[in-house]
Amino acid sequence: MSPTSPNPRRPATARLRVLATTDLHAHLLPFDYYADRPMPATGLAQAGHLIRVLRAEMPPGACLLLDNGDALTGGLLSDLLADRPAGPHPMIAAMNALGYDAAALGNHEFDRGLPALRAALAPARFPMLCANLRVREGLPLALPSVLLDRDLPGPDGARHRLRIGLLGLAPPQSAAWNGAALAGGLEARDILDAAREEIPCLRAAGADLVIALCHSGLGPAAPEPGMENAALPLAALPGLDALVLGHTHATFPDPRQSPRPGVDPQAGTLHGRPAVQPGFHGSHVGLLDLDLAHDGTGWRVASHRAQAIPVSPDLPPDPGLSALAEPTHAALRALAGRPVGRSEVHLQSYFSLLRPDATLDVVADAQRAEARRLLSGRPEAALPILCAVAPFKAGGRGGPDHYIDIPPGPLALRQVADLYLHPNALGLLEVKGADLREWLERSASAFRQLEPGQTDQPLLDPAVPSHNVDIIDGLAWTLDPTRLALSGGGGRIADLTHEGRPVTDGDRFVLATNSYRLGAGGGYGPATRARVLLRSGPPMRDVLLAHVRAAPVAPARRPRWRFASLPGTAAWFDTGPGALAHLPEGRAIEPLGPAEGGFHRFRLRL
Repeated sequence: MSPTSPNPRRPATARLRVLATTDLHAHLLPFDYYADRPMPATGLAQAGHLIRVLRAEMPPGACLLLDNGDALTGGLLSDLLADRPAGPHPMIAAMNALGYDAAALGNHEFDRGLPALRAALAPARFPMLCANLRVREGLPLALPSVLLDRDLPGPDGARHRLRIGLLGLAPPQSAAWNGAALAGGLEARDILDAAREEIPCLRAAGADLVIALCHSGLGPAAPEPGMENAALPLAALPGLDALVLGHTHATFPDPRQSPRPGVDPQAGTLHGRPAVQPGFHGSHVGLLDLDLAHDGTGWRVASHRAQAIPVSPDLPPDPGLSALAEPTHAALRALAGRPVGRSEVHLQSYFSLLRPDATLDVVADAQRAEARRLLSGRPEAALPILCAVAPFKAGGRGGPDHYIDIPPGPLALRQVADLYLHPNALGLLEVKGADLREWLERSASAFRQLEPGQTDQPLLDPAVPSHNVDIIDGLAWTLDPTRLALSGGGGRIADLTHEGRPVTDGDRFVLATNSYRLGAGGGYGPATRARVLLRSGPPMRDVLLAHVRAAPVAPARRPRWRFASLPGTAAWFDTGPGALAHLPEGRAIEPLGPAEGGFHRFRLRL
């Protein structure tokens, strides 16, 4: 039957199903390559099984499959095979096999620079979208938007031709975060400005329905220039019908969330527009069932169903994707298992956010050794070298297994990679004592403000991811969580010393950090204002690997930070159950029992 035009005397109706993934981060099979063990409910192969089931529930042509960015980089698969390309990128090959209709670019797609991204995208048999990030020279990497025509069956058997407009949007900070790899080759625009321009263009081109693939989280309600997480104000723009969200690794709808102006986490709407955010690493598949009605002048969303459907750990991976991935899987396991060094100590990150941690000490030692080498012969070599390091694997949305736990003994390549997850480059700054105080105050925002004398209160702010909590190795300080955190300094940090001497505001140091911080990642103001000594050094993974190969890992004791003494005050925190085997001496930390989501709860006495 050929498509028909709506009859104004008989209102036409149809249903479109939108399925979506986001933030896959090169997780293809349900396998943890860092720990070399299965990791159920993870990866596109397992999510792909659910996708095929959900798509089969709809008539042919009545379903769109979309990806919302950060699909290509972030896992060990992409990191270790980046310099060993063999055929199409495994994620693009899998997405081709599943029949994706379109995908958006996320910020991490740019981690390895434009040539690598072009090569990865070349075999894609679906359009890539991004309206607000454009290359300055050469052919575009992506289209700002695309129009897809679909013939949707109505309940009366008639088929209706709909033109669906899709636009892609990503954090404008992507150009700065990846500045070292992009060498100024990317031009970024504000998400809202780009959407205000592109949505009317889609409508003028005949779009009956407009859906935004927004690699961005909810964010605040009020629009601000250059927003990283702009989905909520985006949803208020006229001409938009539905949104797919991403970037923050959250799920939406989420009945556990409380409603706020413009956000209905039960119904899954932002300013009344249907929206979905399907977690990360293939943990969920997003579903939007849009019931459409033609009112005589155009199509509108009359009702909807929004779900972030969890992928069951028992769901078998899609056989076709598993077969496609097997050669890469075998090669990666063999590569990741190669011995590269030895550790004399147990390396674990269960308490990284609470106390000094050997996993961070190893990274700091590697940064400092490379910084000394790079500064040799320069005047700055006379300055003390400090190192800013952050715990990348400390639970959070990554779950109760998202921790480092490496026993003493031989170290494999996969375990060294586990110590530093991100493809950052080494960066060096000249900073002053005042900068360091501000830097540490920014880190201290990870802790909630505690009430003195209370013993049953949460310690950590879940809104602050662990990768944005820097510890500065080479300094000692006291942190008072009962005081108000001040981003500009002067709040929670006291007794700041270097080699036993108080740090004054004018003292000068070299700070070894990474390219993400130099690109304003994490909101560390001094990183963007201090004098840059090295903007883009060697990759941190290479720096760490060279350090591990040079000698057995045995971090020396060093100055430490601590919480202020607050008698009668305590707070609880959740970490992985593996922490039970690594309780520090004394009674400052005591286990309380299992917590939600597979974590274990502990009490910290201050």
